[in-house]
Amino acid sequence: MTQIGLFEMRRLEALSNTIFGVAMTLLAYDLPKASRFARAPAWIDLVDAYAQPGIALMISFIVAGVLWLSHHRRLTFAPEGSRGEVFLNLIFLLSIVMLPVTNGLYGVYRLDSVVAVSYGFHLTVIAGLNALLWVLALRGRRNPELLVTAIFPVFALVFGTVMAAVAPFVAQFTWCLAFGAPLAGWLAARRWPTRTA
Repeated sequence: MTQIGLFEMRRLEALSNTIFGVAMTLLAYDLPKASRFARAPAWIDLVDAYAQPGIALMISFIVAGVLWLSHHRRLTFAPEGSRGEVFLNLIFLLSIVMLPVTNGLYGVYRLDSVVAVSYGFHLTVIAGLNALLWVLALRGRRNPELLVTAIFPVFALVFGTVMAAVAPFVAQFTWCLAFGAPLAGWLAARRWPTRTA
């Protein structure tokens, strides 16, 4: 039975699907257009034009996709939330809306440390908000698998962002460690099995 003052979190699903869908589509907006080339491009011209923005697009798209899955899993796991949790979810969705902006900048200036740190900071904020929402959803429940799966990317992205300050080229590979979250969650579940009352 729904408690007074709690919101049905599944109502956020339609809004979040739209936001994630539009943001993930807009990631491709900054890819070079055919009009950039005065003549038919050679292979090296294509690599020069599409390598940097393509790498940024792939990282951002995968991060957004993983967070979309996590977001929907969380909405299913915790079907009700307080007004504060709804507001925090909206801030999380705002951080997704901003992803095409930092992705476009990173796609052009990927090897610049200031831009790489800004991009990494944005990814870390998104993952941090997701982790905080999971902590709130798991309140009063012991589930190490879900908790570690949510928190692990934050540490990987912080590490990658620090790396971006000194070695922006290496950071793009370091951020990919965040995709090891399901493995970290699986290991946590084996180490600390969930107890059912």
